[in-house]
Amino acid sequence: MIAAKAKMDDREVFHEHLNGQYSMCRAELLPMLFEMGKTITNCDNLQKTTSLLLKIMKDHFNVECGILTLYHQKTGTIFVHESLGLTEEEKARGVYNIGEGITGKVVETEQPIIVPKIREEPNFLGRTHCRENEELDYSFICIPILREKKVLGTLSIEKEYTNHTLLQQDVELLLFIATVIAQAVDLYLLETEEKDYWEKENQRLQEALKKKFHPSNIIGNSPPMREVYSMIEKIARTKMTVLILGESGVGKELVANAIHYNSICANGPFVKFNCAALPENIVESELFGHEKGAFTGADSQRKGRFEEANDGTIFLDEVGELTLSIQAKLLRVLQEKTFERIGGNKAIKVNIRIIAATNQDLPTMVKKGTFRQDLFYRLNVFPIRIPPLKERGSDIISLCDHFVLKYASENQKQIKRISTPALQMLMTYSWPGNIRELENIISRAVILCEDEVIHGYDLPPSLQDATLSGTTERTGLESKIEAVEYEFIIEALKRTNGNITSAAEDLGMSRRMLGLRIQKYNINYKQFRNKQFKINPLSSF
Repeated sequence: MIAAKAKMDDREVFHEHLNGQYSMCRAELLPMLFEMGKTITNCDNLQKTTSLLLKIMKDHFNVECGILTLYHQKTGTIFVHESLGLTEEEKARGVYNIGEGITGKVVETEQPIIVPKIREEPNFLGRTHCRENEELDYSFICIPILREKKVLGTLSIEKEYTNHTLLQQDVELLLFIATVIAQAVDLYLLETEEKDYWEKENQRLQEALKKKFHPSNIIGNSPPMREVYSMIEKIARTKMTVLILGESGVGKELVANAIHYNSICANGPFVKFNCAALPENIVESELFGHEKGAFTGADSQRKGRFEEANDGTIFLDEVGELTLSIQAKLLRVLQEKTFERIGGNKAIKVNIRIIAATNQDLPTMVKKGTFRQDLFYRLNVFPIRIPPLKERGSDIISLCDHFVLKYASENQKQIKRISTPALQMLMTYSWPGNIRELENIISRAVILCEDEVIHGYDLPPSLQDATLSGTTERTGLESKIEAVEYEFIIEALKRTNGNITSAAEDLGMSRRMLGLRIQKYNINYKQFRNKQFKINPLSSF
């Protein structure tokens, strides 16, 4: 290796005469050192201090490039903090690991290194690419910044090669500078870099938690849904009873799935039962099982859903539909984790987690006496409310993307996007049927779509009427014609960035005729100007 550790020899300093060049005499050096000391003392900003010191070195030592790098111990990276002669792009490239290149070696060994001629040194990486004139011989000196046996970074310079003696003199000066700025560098790393690191680490962990507890079976990242994900994260690792509340069609079963498969019961069974699907006597048999001969048709012993869910989770959907007698038996399972099969007298103990869901207002049912108060308090240990689709904003776009992909694949169609008018209809609709209704509407639109774009007239009249406000109510053919006309006007305004004259020419009609139709359909043409109106949910196709 050509680069050698700098050797300090007082006999060689300040008085050598080589090749007609004189080293700096004491009379010249002392004022410069005084100026450096004053700069360090009067400036409390490391970046400004280093910048001034590098400028002094450039003026007195003909330095072409000067660099202060800092060593971040937690990440193990060495990066450029301040420089002279480097652009921002070149600074960004100057990142090294321990032992990598000359800079990495200096940090690793904590010893200075001199490279007399850069182009003859294979270990010099030159990552910043800052030298323009490659014909000249450049020297590189890199000095460690040390404080209390801890390496904080490096101070390095590049200059045109002179001779070894003068390079040794430069090393001594750099060592002096590195020593006097070491405390400032140490404080800077503690106050700034450490703070930045922990902020970034905290952000990284938060993002990791969001990703980890954003169940893959649930679509949406709106604020209300992020709150649901946070609740899932908090409850998933426990065995606490959960009550999922929400309107019909919001995806309560998907949330129950997410809780189970992120819980300590994930390896156990996950049994689902809809309490509203069967008559009372069958519900009791389904939940608790029965013994042979317990009733007419009971030809053999049968295990109930609670037994099947042992060491796992049972999901009771529409729990508000249970009769009072079944509620009493369910209460015992919640309290004691035991029950008897119908026609039996042997207590069966189970180890299960219960997740219940309902779209009913249970507190009101308790007041009316149709739901047991004690059962309500047992179920309502950790309630999670699933927001209706109308409260989820941009999630509608993500859900549309998902369902278009799903049903286009099933029907072997190449659908690339949803038109702007169709998307307006989807975004302004109130969605009383929530996600289930949205899925049905998209599946219908995919079947009706005759090209690569889902248009407004592919959607049901209920959505079209919600968007075509200001017009008289139409049915049948008139409604279809209005929907098509509205679609063409919106698409034309979008193509022309809201220019009514250009849109009219595009549609083959006069500006006045288009203006009347814009007024009829209550269209705000200004929203299309300067491409401010950007809605394309399938832009990733």
